[in-house]
Amino acid sequence: MMQTVQLSIADPVYGAVIREALVHSCAWHVQPVEEPDLSLHGVMVLDWAAFRKLPLPLDNPERVVLIGPQEPQVLAQAWDAGIVSVVSQGDPIDTVLMAIMAAALRVDKSHSRSAAREISPTTGPEPAPIPPHNRIFGSRRCKIQ
Repeated sequence: MMQTVQLSIADPVYGAVIREALVHSCAWHVQPVEEPDLSLHGVMVLDWAAFRKLPLPLDNPERVVLIGPQEPQVLAQAWDAGIVSVVSQGDPIDTVLMAIMAAALRVDKSHSRSAAREISPTTGPEPAPIPPHNRIFGSRRCKIQ
């Protein structure tokens, strides 16, 4: 299945570098966007300017990869929003790609979990208790000759 990645990066050169790296690394459908569409399924790669425009709280912050300055106030705001993938524009492109791939795995995992809940809204049966190993089931006789 081809993953969709919305790419909202103000720097056109850096955005093109990320886009090319994504296209050459995996089967990604990369959509450069001015403002990300929160209703679309998939990963969102945002710079600090795009992130600040998002309405908080985010429904699925695990799908966001924030490319921003490594300043305490930026990191605190990302943390408060629930974002777990924050990279710097100065990081190697491989680091950025790893963050995007990790977000894609989290998106797939949360999507499959919600799809399973749609099929069966119950949590399922309780597991059977396991008896202790040293339980004695009746009397034992010792045979002495």
